Amino acid sequence: MKIANVVMLVIGTILALIGMVLGVAAVSLGVLYLVQRDNGYFTTPTETFRTESSALVSEQMELFVDEPAPPGFRSEDIGRLLLRATATAPETETFIGIGPTRDLDAYLSNVAHTVVADVQYDPFEVGYRNVTGDETAAAPEEQPFWAVSAVGAGTQQVEWDLREGNWTVVVMNADASPGIEVDLQAGAHIDVLGPIALATAGGAAILLIIGLPLLLAGAIGLGRHGPPPPYAAPHAMSHGATAPPGGPRSHEVRAYPVHLRGDLDEPLSRGLWLIKWAAAIPHFIVLLFLHIAFLFATLLAGFAILFTSRYPRALFDFNVGVLRWTWRVAFYTYSALGTDRYPPFTLHRTDYPADFDVEYPERLSRGLVLIKWWLLAIPHYLVLAVLAGGWLGGWSTGIATGSGAGGDDATDNGTWAFGSLLGILVLFAALALLFTGAYPRGLFDFVMGINRWLYRVWAYAALMRDEYPPFRFDQGARDPDGRGPTGPQKLPTSPPTQDGPSTSGLPRM
Repeated sequence: MKIANVVMLVIGTILALIGMVLGVAAVSLGVLYLVQRDNGYFTTPTETFRTESSALVSEQMELFVDEPAPPGFRSEDIGRLLLRATATAPETETFIGIGPTRDLDAYLSNVAHTVVADVQYDPFEVGYRNVTGDETAAAPEEQPFWAVSAVGAGTQQVEWDLREGNWTVVVMNADASPGIEVDLQAGAHIDVLGPIALATAGGAAILLIIGLPLLLAGAIGLGRHGPPPPYAAPHAMSHGATAPPGGPRSHEVRAYPVHLRGDLDEPLSRGLWLIKWAAAIPHFIVLLFLHIAFLFATLLAGFAILFTSRYPRALFDFNVGVLRWTWRVAFYTYSALGTDRYPPFTLHRTDYPADFDVEYPERLSRGLVLIKWWLLAIPHYLVLAVLAGGWLGGWSTGIATGSGAGGDDATDNGTWAFGSLLGILVLFAALALLFTGAYPRGLFDFVMGINRWLYRVWAYAALMRDEYPPFRFDQGARDPDGRGPTGPQKLPTSPPTQDGPSTSGLPRM
């Protein structure tokens, strides 16, 4: 891989990912801003607060006390605060007010009051801190320092534009007598949500404008070189063997144009599988970036197919390479445990015992690109949720869906599957290796069938083919007809060198 392409891909991926996060944040902030229009408020549930003292007091609110507001920004531009108080006894008159903390502390000096120290609403829990005193407070309504206040029977409400300074909320009986029981509700109207949403959207746009071209340029550069030549596993056929003549036989299964190979690479270590998760961490980190690039490349390819009916070849080769890399790591780790050979760090085909390829389509349906990755693939997603559920099924199906929908979670990397049917089978294989040193062949073939089904659906949902994936287990190390994308071909007796002829096909058995 060329260093320049890798650097562009990594930088573009980081910028595009941050841009996407900011874009989602901007949309969320914009929705919140629209929801609270026309003097609307975000409000808390109404809950009952009580104390035997003379006042319920909030902890102080500090607004631009330690640092001044930014130039051109006023504290009142932040938003407004709403408070509602209703005495549980209908005949009781309630006072609610907001005032400077210094003046309120002087007013309640040596007066028993209760500070509401902590409030949680789900479930509702409130923490109180009692402050002792032996004096009786003067009537709160007579005090001159309130920024806003209300008094009377029934529900009392105040609305207050936030101001710079230290402020405290107080709820009392109108006559300042002890013993308070009120239903309280608070709300906030945040005026700055709109400007923040616009600024965030602008930042997201800038990052995406810079990041996406870099990401796609890197992906195209990495995919432009095409796959290296195919090879035959040394034990796949005898020396000098040739493939059967072209054309599928009557008893052969019709070839699907997505090809997954995994040759059981015996002998296998009895205990290496216990630490493969740690050994594969470098691959997981690389695949995180690759799958983000895979997502954006698939989105761009979807637009290209919609207008031209063609999948850009460089992007196609890149995405196939990402799936190939993913399969090699999965085959090494907990989707198969089929080899102890460490996977190579490359998108292209090598002599590794696991390989993946997709036949390049000359034309694709413009209409199917809009529905096949989500609607048409739903039956397969349901089946795979059973066959390869848990982290593997959830992640792999999520990538397939996200390839068209914009969702992706590449951090799990689809290689730890002990929470699924596939994972249970691989766990049995691991235990067999631990105690017998052998991988049961029938079990391996079934594991390969599940993986083959999974990757066919993945390629289909990633817009690479229009042919609907078959509902069947094609078990075994290789596709049942032994055909690659280029059809029958003579198999070499040893892996070819990089100077061999270039082709995207898999060898016949």
